[in-house]
Amino acid sequence: MTLGIVGQSRAIRDVIRRIDLVAASCSSTALITGETGTGKELVARAVHTRSARCERPFIKVNCAAIPEHLLESELFGHVRGAFTGAVGHKRGKFALAHRGSIFLDEVGTISVGLQSKLLRVLQEREFEPVGAERTEQVDVRVIAATNRDLYHLVSEGRFQADLFYRLHVVPIVVPPLRERLSDVPILAAHFADTHGRRNGKPIDAVADEAIAALLQHDWPGNVRELENTIERAVVLANGPVITADLITVPAANFASGATSLKLRHNLEWIERETIRRALAAAPVKHQAARLLGISPRALAYYLAKHPPLDRAALQQ
Repeated sequence: MTLGIVGQSRAIRDVIRRIDLVAASCSSTALITGETGTGKELVARAVHTRSARCERPFIKVNCAAIPEHLLESELFGHVRGAFTGAVGHKRGKFALAHRGSIFLDEVGTISVGLQSKLLRVLQEREFEPVGAERTEQVDVRVIAATNRDLYHLVSEGRFQADLFYRLHVVPIVVPPLRERLSDVPILAAHFADTHGRRNGKPIDAVADEAIAALLQHDWPGNVRELENTIERAVVLANGPVITADLITVPAANFASGATSLKLRHNLEWIERETIRRALAAAPVKHQAARLLGISPRALAYYLAKHPPLDRAALQQ
């Protein structure tokens, strides 16, 4: 685990390497992209924590959670009398983040009008509070995140191209959990320990059968969904081990990949997919065989039957 980022897969190691590269630069803007629940805020905090700005503020703004007519004031502040209800001066998030980092979550939801003012901050390092006549200088690193396709928004005219290129200086792509299934056992153990301690119920292990059940799920909600699943299992557990009966997730949708009407073809697809998932979770073959509930010799038979799977395992 590195700065709260749990996992040992190649995909997550690549993310950590990118974090280190971005953190080495104290001013370059970073854009973190990924599906909901993948841990974009965790990555943003890691960038800040590993940078020379680590002793300065890390200010988070969820752009999607603030009404559009209030977001400008939230970001840049306002002066007394700027609008109805502005009874005093208010410092905005950019001012509060001076010499530190500001994390703009869901930046793709910002209106086109406000995008121009954000672009000015990135270009000139200055902003103007609502109702003010003077600009303020700011030294801040901007870390933005989105689960939207900004390329698509630019093509539709809903996101300024200039702002996109200013944000997209150093991109960090956080992979979905389904692309790093080998991290599921590690994440499950981590969440079991964390929530076990929080609930006063020490958890010693997550059973192999429970791990196998977790690996059959595609995790559309990503790491956040996995954590919720493990927390629920901890609450329901009567002992120190998370067993398979405590894992409640929708069954894997094998049928979505079984496009043939030939029974033999469909069975082979399911066979390959099950073995692929086990190899992704446990690249060491005897461990994969244990997850599958078969002997290493039987696994060797299936790998010989499906040679591409064996090559994929060797590349882990």
